[in-house]
Amino acid sequence: MSASAKPSKAQSVRDRLLDAAGILFYNYGINATGIDMITAKAGVAKMSLYNNFASKSELVAAFIELRHQEWLDLYAARLAPAASPKERVMAVFDAYRDHAEYDYENGFRGCGLLNAAAELTVGDKGREAVRRHKEEVEHFLIQHLQEWRTQTGKALTAEQVEMTAEHLAFLLEGSFSRAGLEGNSKRVQHARRLAESILAGL
Repeated sequence: MSASAKPSKAQSVRDRLLDAAGILFYNYGINATGIDMITAKAGVAKMSLYNNFASKSELVAAFIELRHQEWLDLYAARLAPAASPKERVMAVFDAYRDHAEYDYENGFRGCGLLNAAAELTVGDKGREAVRRHKEEVEHFLIQHLQEWRTQTGKALTAEQVEMTAEHLAFLLEGSFSRAGLEGNSKRVQHARRLAESILAGL
Protein backbone atom coordinates (compact mmCIF):
# COMPACT_ATOMS: atom_id res chain seq x y z
CA MET A 1 0.00 0.00 0.00
CA SER A 2 1.05 3.56 -0.49
CA ALA A 3 1.27 5.48 2.76
CA SER A 4 1.19 9.23 3.02
CA ALA A 5 4.33 9.40 5.16
CA LYS A 6 7.52 10.76 3.62
CA PRO A 7 10.37 8.29 3.11
CA SER A 8 12.73 7.97 6.07
CA LYS A 9 16.41 8.76 5.65
CA ALA A 10 17.14 5.52 7.51
CA GLN A 11 15.66 3.54 4.63
CA SER A 12 17.87 2.13 1.91
CA VAL A 13 17.81 3.99 -1.40
CA ARG A 14 16.07 1.01 -2.98
CA ASP A 15 13.31 1.06 -0.37
CA ARG A 16 12.88 4.81 -0.72
CA LEU A 17 12.50 4.42 -4.47
CA LEU A 18 9.97 1.62 -4.03
CA ASP A 19 7.96 3.61 -1.52
CA ALA A 20 7.97 6.68 -3.75
CA ALA A 21 7.03 4.65 -6.82
CA GLY A 22 4.23 2.95 -4.90
CA ILE A 23 2.71 6.25 -3.83
CA LEU A 24 2.95 7.78 -7.30
CA PHE A 25 1.81 4.69 -9.20
CA TYR A 26 -1.23 4.49 -6.94
CA ASN A 27 -2.00 8.21 -7.16
CA TYR A 28 -1.44 8.80 -10.86
CA GLY A 29 -0.93 5.45 -12.56
CA ILE A 30 2.18 3.74 -13.86
CA ASN A 31 2.23 5.30 -17.32
CA ALA A 32 1.71 8.83 -16.02
CA THR A 33 4.54 8.52 -13.50
CA GLY A 34 7.97 9.34 -14.87
CA ILE A 35 11.40 8.51 -13.51
CA ASP A 36 12.00 12.15 -12.54
CA MET A 37 8.83 12.18 -10.45
CA ILE A 38 9.92 9.03 -8.62
CA THR A 39 13.45 10.19 -7.84
CA ALA A 40 12.18 13.60 -6.71
CA LYS A 41 9.63 11.95 -4.40
CA ALA A 42 12.30 9.60 -3.03
CA GLY A 43 14.79 12.45 -2.61
CA VAL A 44 17.56 10.66 -4.51
CA ALA A 45 19.60 11.27 -7.65
CA LYS A 46 18.29 9.89 -10.94
CA MET A 47 21.33 7.62 -11.28
CA SER A 48 20.38 6.01 -7.97
CA LEU A 49 17.31 4.52 -9.61
CA TYR A 50 19.33 2.86 -12.34
CA ASN A 51 21.84 1.65 -9.77
CA ASN A 52 19.00 -0.29 -8.14
CA PHE A 53 16.68 -1.12 -11.04
CA ALA A 54 17.72 -1.87 -14.60
CA SER A 55 14.60 -0.18 -15.99
CA LYS A 56 11.23 1.24 -15.07
CA SER A 57 9.74 -2.16 -15.93
CA GLU A 58 11.94 -3.78 -13.30
CA LEU A 59 10.81 -1.16 -10.78
CA VAL A 60 7.16 -1.90 -11.65
CA ALA A 61 7.78 -5.64 -11.13
CA ALA A 62 9.35 -4.96 -7.73
CA PHE A 63 6.42 -2.70 -6.82
CA ILE A 64 3.91 -5.45 -7.68
CA GLU A 65 5.83 -8.02 -5.65
CA LEU A 66 5.99 -5.63 -2.68
CA ARG A 67 2.24 -4.98 -2.81
CA HIS A 68 1.63 -8.73 -2.95
CA GLN A 69 3.75 -9.24 0.16
CA GLU A 70 2.08 -6.35 1.96
CA TRP A 71 -1.33 -7.95 1.44
CA LEU A 72 0.01 -11.30 2.65
CA ASP A 73 1.21 -9.52 5.79
CA LEU A 74 -2.25 -8.02 6.37
CA TYR A 75 -3.79 -11.43 5.86
CA ALA A 76 -1.31 -13.13 8.21
CA ALA A 77 -2.11 -10.58 10.93
CA ARG A 78 -5.84 -11.29 10.56
CA LEU A 79 -5.31 -15.05 10.32
CA ALA A 80 -3.25 -15.35 13.50
CA PRO A 81 -6.14 -14.90 15.99
CA ALA A 82 -8.70 -16.77 13.86
CA ALA A 83 -9.79 -19.77 15.92
CA SER A 84 -12.04 -21.56 13.41
CA PRO A 85 -12.18 -22.24 9.65
CA LYS A 86 -15.08 -19.79 9.32
CA GLU A 87 -13.05 -17.07 11.04
CA ARG A 88 -10.18 -17.86 8.69
CA VAL A 89 -12.48 -17.33 5.70
CA MET A 90 -13.50 -14.00 7.20
CA ALA A 91 -9.82 -13.13 7.72
CA VAL A 92 -9.47 -12.84 3.95
CA PHE A 93 -12.29 -10.27 3.87
CA ASP A 94 -10.82 -8.46 6.88
CA ALA A 95 -7.43 -8.19 5.16
CA TYR A 96 -9.14 -6.52 2.20
CA ARG A 97 -10.92 -4.15 4.57
CA ASP A 98 -7.58 -3.28 6.18
CA HIS A 99 -6.23 -2.60 2.69
CA ALA A 100 -9.10 -0.20 2.03
CA GLU A 101 -8.61 1.59 5.34
CA TYR A 102 -4.88 2.18 4.86
CA ASP A 103 -3.58 5.74 5.08
CA TYR A 104 -3.29 6.59 1.37
CA GLU A 105 -1.86 9.94 0.34
CA ASN A 106 -4.78 10.86 -1.91
CA GLY A 107 -7.36 8.47 -0.51
CA PHE A 108 -8.35 4.91 -1.33
CA ARG A 109 -9.05 4.22 -5.01
CA GLY A 110 -9.28 0.46 -5.26
CA CYS A 111 -6.87 -2.42 -5.59
CA GLY A 112 -3.42 -1.13 -6.48
CA LEU A 113 -2.54 -4.42 -8.13
CA LEU A 114 -5.58 -4.43 -10.42
CA ASN A 115 -5.04 -0.75 -11.18
CA ALA A 116 -1.49 -1.60 -12.23
CA ALA A 117 -2.54 -4.63 -14.27
CA ALA A 118 -5.05 -2.51 -16.20
CA GLU A 119 -2.16 -0.41 -17.53
CA LEU A 120 0.03 -3.33 -18.57
CA THR A 121 -0.21 -5.15 -21.89
CA VAL A 122 -1.57 -8.67 -22.22
CA GLY A 123 1.20 -11.15 -21.51
CA ASP A 124 3.21 -8.69 -19.43
CA LYS A 125 4.97 -10.35 -16.49
CA GLY A 126 3.42 -7.82 -14.15
CA ARG A 127 -0.10 -8.80 -15.22
CA GLU A 128 0.80 -12.45 -14.70
CA ALA A 129 2.07 -11.63 -11.19
CA VAL A 130 -1.23 -9.91 -10.36
CA ARG A 131 -3.18 -12.89 -11.71
CA ARG A 132 -1.15 -15.23 -9.49
CA HIS A 133 -1.86 -13.01 -6.50
CA LYS A 134 -5.62 -13.20 -7.06
CA GLU A 135 -5.40 -16.96 -7.58
CA GLU A 136 -3.54 -17.27 -4.29
CA VAL A 137 -6.29 -15.35 -2.50
CA GLU A 138 -8.88 -17.74 -3.95
CA HIS A 139 -6.72 -20.70 -2.92
CA PHE A 140 -6.77 -19.45 0.68
CA LEU A 141 -10.58 -19.40 0.51
CA ILE A 142 -10.64 -22.97 -0.84
CA GLN A 143 -8.30 -24.12 1.90
CA HIS A 144 -10.37 -22.57 4.69
CA LEU A 145 -13.64 -23.84 3.20
CA GLN A 146 -12.25 -27.35 3.05
CA GLU A 147 -11.36 -27.07 6.73
CA TRP A 148 -14.85 -25.70 7.45
CA ARG A 149 -16.48 -28.60 5.58
CA THR A 150 -14.47 -31.11 7.62
CA GLN A 151 -15.22 -29.40 10.92
CA THR A 152 -18.95 -29.02 10.31
CA GLY A 153 -19.49 -32.31 8.49
CA LYS A 154 -21.18 -30.54 5.58
CA ALA A 155 -21.96 -32.86 2.67
CA LEU A 156 -20.18 -30.72 0.09
CA THR A 157 -18.20 -32.11 -2.81
CA ALA A 158 -14.77 -30.75 -3.69
CA GLU A 159 -16.36 -29.08 -6.71
CA GLN A 160 -18.94 -27.35 -4.50
CA VAL A 161 -16.17 -26.11 -2.21
CA GLU A 162 -14.31 -24.66 -5.19
CA MET A 163 -17.47 -23.07 -6.58
CA THR A 164 -18.21 -21.49 -3.19
CA ALA A 165 -14.65 -20.16 -2.99
CA GLU A 166 -15.00 -18.69 -6.48
CA HIS A 167 -18.34 -17.13 -5.48
CA LEU A 168 -16.73 -15.55 -2.41
CA ALA A 169 -13.75 -14.36 -4.47
CA PHE A 170 -16.09 -12.66 -6.95
CA LEU A 171 -18.01 -11.11 -4.05
CA LEU A 172 -14.76 -9.91 -2.53
CA GLU A 173 -13.35 -8.41 -5.73
CA GLY A 174 -16.65 -6.82 -6.71
CA SER A 175 -17.05 -5.20 -3.32
CA PHE A 176 -13.47 -3.97 -3.47
CA SER A 177 -14.04 -2.32 -6.84
CA ARG A 178 -17.11 -0.54 -5.49
CA ALA A 179 -15.19 0.40 -2.36
CA GLY A 180 -12.53 1.99 -4.56
CA LEU A 181 -15.16 4.09 -6.32
CA GLU A 182 -16.67 5.19 -3.01
CA GLY A 183 -13.33 5.67 -1.26
CA ASN A 184 -14.09 3.67 1.88
CA SER A 185 -14.41 0.11 3.18
CA LYS A 186 -18.19 -0.04 3.65
CA ARG A 187 -18.77 -2.28 0.62
CA VAL A 188 -16.13 -4.75 1.84
CA GLN A 189 -17.73 -4.86 5.28
CA HIS A 190 -21.10 -5.55 3.62
CA ALA A 191 -19.50 -8.27 1.48
CA ARG A 192 -18.20 -9.89 4.66
CA ARG A 193 -21.73 -10.08 6.04
CA LEU A 194 -22.96 -11.54 2.76
CA ALA A 195 -20.20 -14.14 2.90
CA GLU A 196 -21.34 -15.15 6.38
CA SER A 197 -24.90 -15.59 5.09
CA ILE A 198 -23.65 -17.71 2.19
CA LEU A 199 -21.83 -20.04 4.59
CA ALA A 200 -24.88 -20.20 6.86
CA GLY A 201 -27.01 -21.29 3.92
CA LEU A 202 -24.81 -24.18 2.85
